[in-house]
Amino acid sequence: MFKLSACLALLAAMVTPAFWAQSKTSVSSLPPGPMQAKASTGCMECHDARIIEQQRLSKPAWTKEVDKMVKWGALVDPKDHDTLVDYLTENFGIDKAPYVATRLQTTKTSK
Repeated sequence: MFKLSACLALLAAMVTPAFWAQSKTSVSSLPPGPMQAKASTGCMECHDARIIEQQRLSKPAWTKEVDKMVKWGALVDPKDHDTLVDYLTENFGIDKAPYVATRLQTTKTSK
């Protein structure tokens, strides 16, 4: 069980503009293509692009992932399903280079 003070500290950090600027990745970071906007609508309504960018999945795994997200409420038109899976597989498939996270700059304060 969380202590109230820990929850309040987390909430206070989340209301700062710096937190949201660092925690959101825009659609423009997704590779260009006809499904870039659809990936934004279907995937990034709930999470940012980094969740997608770090994946290296096979086509069957992307299919399963998209199906799971649709069950959870992702807005993916059934006619776009296969094309979206192809886009994700092409750009974030098992043959792509590993994802390298960018480090966030933090400012150390002296006491």
